[in-house]
Amino acid sequence: MNQGGRTALKLARLVALATPLALLGGAYIGQFAFGLFPCEMCWWQRYAHFTALGLAVVALFLRESRAIVGLAGFAIAVAGLIGLFHAGVEYHWWQGFTACTSTAAAGGDPLAAIMNAPLVRCDTAPWDLLGVSLAGWNFLFSGSAALAIAFLLLRSRETAR
Repeated sequence: MNQGGRTALKLARLVALATPLALLGGAYIGQFAFGLFPCEMCWWQRYAHFTALGLAVVALFLRESRAIVGLAGFAIAVAGLIGLFHAGVEYHWWQGFTACTSTAAAGGDPLAAIMNAPLVRCDTAPWDLLGVSLAGWNFLFSGSAALAIAFLLLRSRETAR
């Protein structure tokens, strides 16, 4: 592989690692610093990002990691598509699979924790920026990152020839 191919692959690895790190970091800051508790569909998006993050970390240690980076990019794309679906549910463009979910706090009386847990609805956006919900921003960032990873992987493949 020539220098251009290695550079493109390194950049694809970086995007595959930075995207889930940034988005999961933002989600946990929102949850613990601002009380934006996740609904069920928020967790689905996080699961896809956890998968992408794990794959991206593995790709850091492999010399020939194009396939692993591609899988990480695919997981990021899945997270983005779930975000699109979730945003559509929040904007009432279509009906979701679930109406709401609840998160119980750990420790103390379990019944009291369940009864006092915040009720988090999947069909209501708890926060938005410029009219775009967190799920919508996840779609925009994840979709862009997945496209960038695919482009960089194709570029690294072409320059390897």
